[in-house]
Amino acid sequence: MAGNPADQENHFCTVLRGETIEESDGTIEQLARGGVGTILDYSVEGEQDEKSFIQTTEEILSIIRKAKTDQRIPLTVFKPTGIARFGLLKKVTAKETLSTAEQAEYFKVKARVNQICRLAYELEVPVMIDAEETWIQGAIDDMAIEMMRQYNREEAIVYNTYQLYRNDKLASLQADVYLAETDGFILGAKLVRGAYMEKERERAQRLGYPSPINDSKEATDREYNEALRFCIQHIEHTAFVAGTHNEQSCRLLAELINQYGLAHNHPHLYFSQLLGMSDNLSFNLADAGYNVTKYVPYGPVKAVLPYLFRRAQENTSIAGQTSRELNLIIREKERRRA
Repeated sequence: MAGNPADQENHFCTVLRGETIEESDGTIEQLARGGVGTILDYSVEGEQDEKSFIQTTEEILSIIRKAKTDQRIPLTVFKPTGIARFGLLKKVTAKETLSTAEQAEYFKVKARVNQICRLAYELEVPVMIDAEETWIQGAIDDMAIEMMRQYNREEAIVYNTYQLYRNDKLASLQADVYLAETDGFILGAKLVRGAYMEKERERAQRLGYPSPINDSKEATDREYNEALRFCIQHIEHTAFVAGTHNEQSCRLLAELINQYGLAHNHPHLYFSQLLGMSDNLSFNLADAGYNVTKYVPYGPVKAVLPYLFRRAQENTSIAGQTSRELNLIIREKERRRA
């Protein structure tokens, strides 16, 4: 195996200990030695007051500045609910009338988003906008497209996130790619399966509307892989990050890159996994010359607990894959003893 498989328990402790950018330096260097880049993810979300929004914005700006001077950090990211009130995004997504105070509040939200994206553009550091629940995602999508129109004219700076477990997101991605081709900008897309499945289904059932989530994992896998194919076919106007721990999807993307004669390190193509998960994929892809990154979450433990809980749920949902990884590590240890 290429590189050293990371110890998952140690990585989880790193996540819990890391409250500042500086505390992540050891992890960044460890990944870089294996040819893997870092995405520093300040995983604070669900904030409610202006002071917290400003503090989180400043932290994100600090990450972008650090990335400018550190080639080990090729991409950056922020979570919208770290800089905007959930209830406000919900109201905007539902196209409800905002009060005068809410209009002023939303103006500040868009100003913060623009501040982040403008600095990313000025420093030429790509920034991804994370996805949220469906009932606030519409406002986020609109802001993301607005930022891409402004800053993605010459290269991919702003990326929006497409959760392919949603039964409408493949069509949404395709429409946005066609929009980019028509309007003359590059669509930045982070492709993931999704992280709010049970929450989405429960809310849909409780409120009596059709679930926005695909009926089966197989349907999600098909749509995710189709999204990979579509983005490759439109690579001139599409830059994308394949955020997946699925071995079949990673293999498919590698095959597509070869099929279309693209360089393994094409600037519009990235693989990405979470710190401490699917390291056999990350390090082997990096060893083969592909662009690979790991999400490295950090921040005050209490503030990042929702993020960590979702990651734990993802671990449970891919229990079979986790067992496969452990078997790979055991075999590698036995090989080295021989």
